[in-house]
Amino acid sequence: MTIEANKKDNPLMKLVRNQMFIPLLALFILALFNLIADPGFFAITLKENSAGNPVLSGYLITILDYGSELAILAIGMTLVTAASGGQDISVGAAVAISGSVLLRVLCGSNTRPETLQAPIIVAFLISCVVAALFGAFNGVLVAYFKIQPMIATLILYTAGRSIAAWINNNELPVVSDETLTYFGGYIPGVPIPTPFFIAVICLVIITLVLKFTNLRLYTQSVGINQSSSRLNGLNPEMIKVITFVILGLCVAVVGLIKVSRVSTINYSVIAKDIEMDAILAVALGGNALSGGKFNMASSILGAYVIQFLTQTLYKFKVQSDALPAYKAIVVIVLVVISAPTVKDWFSSVTKKFKTKEVA
Repeated sequence: MTIEANKKDNPLMKLVRNQMFIPLLALFILALFNLIADPGFFAITLKENSAGNPVLSGYLITILDYGSELAILAIGMTLVTAASGGQDISVGAAVAISGSVLLRVLCGSNTRPETLQAPIIVAFLISCVVAALFGAFNGVLVAYFKIQPMIATLILYTAGRSIAAWINNNELPVVSDETLTYFGGYIPGVPIPTPFFIAVICLVIITLVLKFTNLRLYTQSVGINQSSSRLNGLNPEMIKVITFVILGLCVAVVGLIKVSRVSTINYSVIAKDIEMDAILAVALGGNALSGGKFNMASSILGAYVIQFLTQTLYKFKVQSDALPAYKAIVVIVLVVISAPTVKDWFSSVTKKFKTKEVA
């Protein structure tokens, strides 16, 4: 048996080379750490919420709840990364804009209306249109003006929260309708947080889109070699814009969830630094940040692992200001692991080991 055949037949090598290995390993390490430090971390209880409805409570439920926001954003960020070879850092500001538009439509000119001025679905669709337009704006800068994605989206990152405040005249609208709270909380009679179901719906939609359209193929082709994809009849610029628009739609969904949680908005705080977590989820999922092939499932898993890490840090009283430092360590580890020199070194070590084993 040759060395190459032996390598392919080795179950351990197959596991290590699987793209899901890194997020699964990170999840295992976090779970093991919490199990040793405090087994109560995994406790799930049934309690009554503020509305008097029985709901599931516990750290795992919180991870499921807030991790779903990241999972939704990771869908769009994965496509943007694959197509453009860059990341959108304006996601948090865009969430503020879409949430502000949602409240503007719901409240009208009155910041504290007794009744909604428009159906929630109408307000949400309008926020989707606005978020998609801002996504298209970023996409045009990247695709047609050839601006590096992080620089192009820096414009909206800088101005986005001011635009969000301007939409509502720097006021903080408050919605008193209980129905709005269902999207970021619990539906009466359902003990599982609604954001989880919304994330599942988004995942099902993107899975069907990737399965029954050529979006995956086109996105990966453009990300791998834009010139070659153009020679094969694709329009790389349009495909990049489409991925940014999809990310915009994901932003609108998260904006709905964020606003629903508190029935109002804080322009400077809402979705703060969430773009970094979304990018980290894509990286933790084993997707190349330089673009090309991607695995959507691993990005989704990466999002929940990032929330698992965040919740673990909160559990052990780590200050919120210090969280980026701990996440930076994860980024460093991921960058080092994915570096070509490290991959080459690991490959050479593996070959030497296999050579000795065969001999």
